[in-house]
Amino acid sequence: MSKIVSISGKAVPVPGNDIDTDRIIPARYLKEITFSRMGEYPFFDERFNADGSKKGHPFDQPQHDGAAILLGQANFGCGSSREHAPQALNRWGVKAIVAESFAEIFAGNCVMLGVPAVTAAKADIDALFAKAKAEPATLFTLDLESLTISGGGLKASVSLAAPRRKALLEGTWDSTGLLLANASATAATAARLPYMSGYAG
Repeated sequence: MSKIVSISGKAVPVPGNDIDTDRIIPARYLKEITFSRMGEYPFFDERFNADGSKKGHPFDQPQHDGAAILLGQANFGCGSSREHAPQALNRWGVKAIVAESFAEIFAGNCVMLGVPAVTAAKADIDALFAKAKAEPATLFTLDLESLTISGGGLKASVSLAAPRRKALLEGTWDSTGLLLANASATAATAARLPYMSGYAG
């Protein structure tokens, strides 16, 4: 089971309210058959010029290389409900997102990948942004049991809907993991079903 209790790592601050899923993953990349290359595309149009040169987006700033926690502001992940957006962020390396608020569908899609999308008060987000910018090597820890994020002398409360927190803490967010953990029970049930003859085992 894939229980997620805490996540630690550097933070990358991505400023701006109402960052929508079209900005997180441009529509032209939705036609890919699998999610395997999604980690190459987050914020692509905000990161690269037409000639491929970098614009200086936080994702490409060396001090934020390897960051595991994305810091956002208000209404992060609004717009379309495409699951490619959290897929792209997660495959880039984001393991958790802390923001003032989220679009509901985006936050739900994050949890389905095992990526906590938690909210914090604006003043706390501002303090986290400032710390991550001034001291980018700071390691932060998001603790889902205590519902806090701490690091660099800062500690703030975060919020996460109870069912989503429970799913992450118990590992039930991982539907594939649940199936594998209950493979014998699934096979036994299939064996009792006449229309599954030849498929069980």
